[in-house]
Amino acid sequence: MDLSRRSTPAEGGFCTFQPVVSGGACPWNLDCHNCDKFVLSGADLLYWRRKREQWYSIAERAPDDATAAYLHQVFAPTTAAIDGLEAALATLGLLDDALALDLRRPQDYFQRVWNIGFRASGLARATEEQEQEAGQVQPDDGAEAGATLEATA
Repeated sequence: MDLSRRSTPAEGGFCTFQPVVSGGACPWNLDCHNCDKFVLSGADLLYWRRKREQWYSIAERAPDDATAAYLHQVFAPTTAAIDGLEAALATLGLLDDALALDLRRPQDYFQRVWNIGFRASGLARATEEQEQEAGQVQPDDGAEAGATLEATA
């Protein structure tokens, strides 16, 4: 999917829901991070890595272990999506390019790291499947067997 023509920027990624892209109102009240139309590109990797570090820092300063465990549980799906994005970019040979981006400088938005996107839900699901194959995680009741990572480019 060409993100420049079929998406609109959202915090930390892109919205691909066409009525919103066309200028309409979001029926989900701009809850992008919980929407299956939310797409991450390689250019979003550093943003999400910084967010993950921020969340870990907040959890480490929690007043008790139960609160810290709760915060880690809340952030777990996003952490899985970040890990999936890193794996997808590494597979495409774009991880180094994504890590080298300096968003404070002018960018060439036509580079592959900017215009190849992945659905956030697919990234999280792919990471979970890899961990299941390695025997690290028990499958969830709602996990889809054999789900594949959908590149939107």
